[in-house]
Amino acid sequence: MVQVLLEADLHGLLKLDTLIPNVPPARWQRKTKESSPGPSPVGVSPMKPANRSHSSSKTLSKTAGKSGSKIQSTPKKAGGDCYIPNCSTMQMEMANFLLSKENDPAEDSPTKKEQQKAWAVNRNGFDVEEGKILHLRGKPQNAPEGCQNSLKVLYSQKMAPGSSRKNSRYIPSKPERVLDAPEMFNDYYLNLIDWSSQNFLAVALDNAVYLWNHATREIILLLQMEHQDVYISSASWIKEGDYVAVGTSSAEIQLWDVEQQKYLRTMTSHYAPVGTLSWNSCILSSGARTGHIHHHDVRVAEHHVATLAGHTQEVCGLRWSLDGHYLASGGNDSLANVWPCTQGGGGDFAPVQTFTQHQGAVKAVAWCPWQMNVLATGGGTSDRHIRIWNVCSGACLSAVDTCSQVTFILWSTNYKELISGHGFAQNQLVIWKYPRMNKVAELQGHTDRILILTMSPDGTSVASAAADETVQVWSCLEMDPIKKKKEKANSAKSSILHQSIR
Repeated sequence: MVQVLLEADLHGLLKLDTLIPNVPPARWQRKTKESSPGPSPVGVSPMKPANRSHSSSKTLSKTAGKSGSKIQSTPKKAGGDCYIPNCSTMQMEMANFLLSKENDPAEDSPTKKEQQKAWAVNRNGFDVEEGKILHLRGKPQNAPEGCQNSLKVLYSQKMAPGSSRKNSRYIPSKPERVLDAPEMFNDYYLNLIDWSSQNFLAVALDNAVYLWNHATREIILLLQMEHQDVYISSASWIKEGDYVAVGTSSAEIQLWDVEQQKYLRTMTSHYAPVGTLSWNSCILSSGARTGHIHHHDVRVAEHHVATLAGHTQEVCGLRWSLDGHYLASGGNDSLANVWPCTQGGGGDFAPVQTFTQHQGAVKAVAWCPWQMNVLATGGGTSDRHIRIWNVCSGACLSAVDTCSQVTFILWSTNYKELISGHGFAQNQLVIWKYPRMNKVAELQGHTDRILILTMSPDGTSVASAAADETVQVWSCLEMDPIKKKKEKANSAKSSILHQSIR
């Protein structure tokens, strides 16, 4: 029944051919009644004002285009104050009804309100009064039950902080392989292992040097000293990987051909055990317990070509930069020196930089592979700090307290990271994110202090030798498979480009 009455009301409102009864007079009718003393005309249309005089309108005094102003009088009669061009589309009666209804202070009856609400719900699916966009009074309307906003998930989702993001790279917490290393000296100042570019790991045990083939897992005895009281104090591969230099406690340096397993020569210039070695092309640099560094040209008979005197105590860390321009040295005197490349000849050579901030012996020295002027150094038990230096300006870029003795540092070639080996009290390896120096991972497997680290030629594995007489191989720097695939594609493109240039 309510729907029938509602449809009848709508039909009556939409039918505009009859006048709406019981409504106040229109504005033009009120003005006509006020201006004329007589009774208002009946049935006068708002678009056709009664008794309009056409003679009262003035015409243009001058023609267009000539000087002068257009003069037009305002209609004096009622209904002549506005002009509406098309009366058939304006629906004046409907507009008058809606305006008068809006200004009417009388409230609708409850029955009519219910009818309007039922009509709105039937037509729109919701009540118009409850669905207002702006509601200036009262509290905001609550969402109806069962209403689900599709944008709620989008705008209410919290962003995860950068520190809580999970590392997509998998880093094994256990070593890939553990090798027994009996009779390895527990000496912080010695450098007893090194990994060649041909994937051979040289390990010095007492008076012998063993080679471990990482690909085939084969172990070869390369050399053994004739005198039992002479021990191996250092070992270092040339860049090409076919020759290895061995320093001894008798102040000698021996060169060996690995492919032929043949002894080549002995070089003598020091007067104390040679604890560290580093290659720069055909120049072999050696550091001894006396604090001196010697340069040897292995191509000539008179091999000793230069002496660097910048340390007052034992030299325990020595490393050439990848471009061969600088040599970094660390000593037991808590100093880290940076030396320029010398082209033979005698004379005194001075370091270009001397870093004195460490409070303990500096054995860990390592050059950044992608920033040739950046050097990392690590201090011993009294210092426990890793410091990053700019060797051009001498500025300390960052320093971090590792809370443990720093024995060695390596830079990763696959990631912007560096890995450090530690002694008392952690005996662990730590991977650091550069340049923020945040810890990426801690690798624990040794039961005694780590003495030295070395990296595989592909940069994916690290070998650590410790005082617990083990050498452990860690696959902690494996390249991301996606990144590896991209690098292979780039290398293939570059090879095609070189072939086209030829």
